[in-house]
Amino acid sequence: MDASLFQSRHEAFITQAETSLRRLTPVSTTRPARLHEAMRYSLEAGGKRLRPVLCLASAAAFTPQADASHAATALECIHTYSLIHDDLPCMDDSDLRRGRPSCHKSFDEATALLAGDALQPLAFELLATGYAAKPTLATALVRELAMAAGSQLLVGGQTEDIDGQENDADRIEFILRGKTAAMLSASFAMGAMVGGASAADVEQFRLAGRASGIAFQLVDDLLDLTADAAELGKPVGADAENGKSTYTAMHGVSATKQRIEALTIETVGHLRATQGDTAFLVELVRRMAARRT
Repeated sequence: MDASLFQSRHEAFITQAETSLRRLTPVSTTRPARLHEAMRYSLEAGGKRLRPVLCLASAAAFTPQADASHAATALECIHTYSLIHDDLPCMDDSDLRRGRPSCHKSFDEATALLAGDALQPLAFELLATGYAAKPTLATALVRELAMAAGSQLLVGGQTEDIDGQENDADRIEFILRGKTAAMLSASFAMGAMVGGASAADVEQFRLAGRASGIAFQLVDDLLDLTADAAELGKPVGADAENGKSTYTAMHGVSATKQRIEALTIETVGHLRATQGDTAFLVELVRRMAARRT
């Protein structure tokens, strides 16, 4: 895809995601104001908006005019809750997120915990109300997001991440599938569902998301070794400092880069095996794999 066309489409998807986020979530003055202020503080902290962009682009790949705004916002709510909770002192104990103080540093631990708690049901409310006219679709979306965010994937991955430090290959793979890949897989699949893709094409998108999600996390692991906090908007070197198991620590930088390349090829193969117009998504996953910040 032409670079200028990709850039314009990417910016359009980001704008759509930001607009939907502001429109579909409670304003900061909603009672109780401190809770909603904390929710909006973290929701509006910026970032790549990768998950909503993937959802919007996946829907558009099958139906250009499909309205995936509720699904995209629901994904960002779950992602943001996970960041708020991951940053808490009882978890990763991180004071910086997306280039500014973490939620618990700007407010307090209890408010941050409750803000994350509130974002979870909000995500499912968005799916239930946004697709109420299509109950079969709404049910499928709720199931997809609930499974991705549940005890065997997102939460399970975080549990394994804080539960042991040994370099165990099986543990590392479980964490890779859960902490990042699950939500990217859901982003691809939910967008395809909203776009009216066939069950076979939704599965291809789900697999594409899993492969690209693992690659995305491996790139993050490399950046944690080579970038700085100003570039990434969060602390770096924490994995090594805390003795955490990572793929790069176990297999080395060269092997990690080789796997990122292989996973990116796999992702592109899944996307191109569908009936969707995947040119934008193919370019996006390639850029995800090649990013430096």
